[in-house]
Amino acid sequence: MFNLSSRSAKAWRSGKIGDKKVAMSLVEPNAYINYQRIEDNLAIIVYGHLDDPHNQDIVRGTSYLKLRPDMAILQFMSAGMDTAAVPTTVHCDHLIEAQVGGPKDLARAVNTNKEVYDFLATATAKYGLGFWKPGSGIIHQIILENYAFPGGLMIGTDSHTPNAGGLGMVACGVGGADAVDLKCPKVIGVNLTGKSAAGLLLRVYVILKVAGILTVKGGTGAIVEYKGPGVESLSCTGMATICNMGAEIGATTSIFPFNHRMSFSHNLQADENAEYDEHVEMWFKEAVEKNNWPADLRVALIGSCTNSSYEDMSRAVSIVKQAADHGLTTKSKFTVTPGSEQVRATIDRDGYIATFEEAGGIVLANARDVKKGEVNSIITSYNRNFTGGADGKPFKFVDPTGAELPPKGYDPGENTFQPPPQDRASVQVAVDPKSDRLQLLTPFAPWDGKTPTDLPILIKVKGKCTTDHISAGGPWLKYRGHLENISQNCLIGAINSENGEANKVKNQITGEYGAVPQTGAYYRDHGIKWVVIGDHNYGEGSSREHAALEPRFLGGMAVITRSFARIHETNLKKQGMLALTFADSEDYEKVRPDDRVDILGLESFAPGKNLTLVLKHSDGSKEEVSLAHSFNEGQIGWFKAGSALNLVSTPWCLRHSRVELTGIADGGDGEGEGAAINVCGQ
Repeated sequence: MFNLSSRSAKAWRSGKIGDKKVAMSLVEPNAYINYQRIEDNLAIIVYGHLDDPHNQDIVRGTSYLKLRPDMAILQFMSAGMDTAAVPTTVHCDHLIEAQVGGPKDLARAVNTNKEVYDFLATATAKYGLGFWKPGSGIIHQIILENYAFPGGLMIGTDSHTPNAGGLGMVACGVGGADAVDLKCPKVIGVNLTGKSAAGLLLRVYVILKVAGILTVKGGTGAIVEYKGPGVESLSCTGMATICNMGAEIGATTSIFPFNHRMSFSHNLQADENAEYDEHVEMWFKEAVEKNNWPADLRVALIGSCTNSSYEDMSRAVSIVKQAADHGLTTKSKFTVTPGSEQVRATIDRDGYIATFEEAGGIVLANARDVKKGEVNSIITSYNRNFTGGADGKPFKFVDPTGAELPPKGYDPGENTFQPPPQDRASVQVAVDPKSDRLQLLTPFAPWDGKTPTDLPILIKVKGKCTTDHISAGGPWLKYRGHLENISQNCLIGAINSENGEANKVKNQITGEYGAVPQTGAYYRDHGIKWVVIGDHNYGEGSSREHAALEPRFLGGMAVITRSFARIHETNLKKQGMLALTFADSEDYEKVRPDDRVDILGLESFAPGKNLTLVLKHSDGSKEEVSLAHSFNEGQIGWFKAGSALNLVSTPWCLRHSRVELTGIADGGDGEGEGAAINVCGQ
């Protein structure tokens, strides 16, 4: 791990590190980075942000760390608090659908989502949060441009928050509750050996290679730490891309050490004898020799959520210019999506947009993706992207070139940041009671203290079940701020093991087959709790909290799986649901879709103590299986109170709590409108 104390005697260039006041971001100059706390506390970056470092129990993969982030893009709670405890910002980039072109796409989004944007603007102003207005850009790029700094800790409710790891920051994408209550991560070391100039392909190769070795769940509960001489071959945005995509292997976050693109060097070096829970070796030469990169392109996408920085744009322009210089034209359609308003304005000033458009490209809004279902891929330097020249002679592109930073500096473009106002008392949060997109929450009921018995199985899920299977996107996304409406998509994409079909389950009371959400609501309305049975890595994908809110709203008691994706597991706990796993994963096979079940042991619910699942089969036979869980004492309190929000809303917590944990207040993985749910929910 990176050591934060062995070199502290050298100080930061000169004097005490705490003597230097460094603004946390350009847009919020009065909030400062607490480098002295990082320096003084403990030896590891993450541990340098502990709330009580001297009394914190630290066991990798087991302990839960009580953290004080430098900033958090997290779910804001309205449980009696009038302001956020840490600098917090809200993003709404996912509400813009890139279709025909930047200005038109943005105008359509502003018109379509006006009530949501009004709510976000007023809610953030009321509670002291910053708001990046529509058109600002994707949260991943905003983070890197404005908030990333070496040695810091950032928590965000977007699963790609780790983008900031490209500047040596521990930036974790979480599900809200674990924003300040994070399980102590294991550490996977990835040693990069050799050097390469193939920057664009290299970043893709590194993360794909790591994903191939670790698999989609191999990074769960771990920080992936890159090190070695190969680090110098990667630009800031290249490192950010690798960290960004680390979410796809389940990693808590990924981080790079100091290189010449950073400051704070004395504290961001890997120790020679550091202990890793797992270690991976990688040689860059392998990337060049073994891979045959893209095949034919039907449509190419430059930018989007990962490769949308100024450097990415400048490299793409170099390819377009080479093609134009040789009289070539594009064979496939291509679109360009700058990562932020700042990137858009800068490439416009430097003539890149004109170059793209002259070659037939379409510059879209500062958004995340093209319209859902449209085929797209990342453009590369392969010459098969273009048709042959007029003379028919073969032509091979040279490696793309581009500046890591704009030579003339950045053009900030339109100011799209709304800082918290000085006077918040007069701000009225805009929520129309008749809205079908925004709805205030009613608190969930606390646990009644009774042993759950005779619970029906709503659905036994077979195979892969991501948060998109649990809470579908597409036309449902406009209801993200209205829990009752969006709950009508709950688990409609999950495959029922009984019949191999999606959204068709048997109501064990009526005997009729129907849709999953309607069946769940029937049980709820008749006072019957229910459970879901899941397979491996249940809830993988984005940090979409609706995937936990919806089952709870429809009356769910527990989700029992072979294994969970980390963020979704915590999201379920936060909403007062039991997130449990089979102690023996093969016991999944013992469960029959028409079983009734009891969950025993809740009267003595405790960390590390298994529960028991009693399976009551329809033929009258019974089986008992052991259920494991990862609840700590605080999370057990969430369950008993009915949710984390309920617990933190108690008078004692309001007097003693130092953090805010609930709500949905970012535009992260499809949650932009969800801020409506809890910011004003009590």
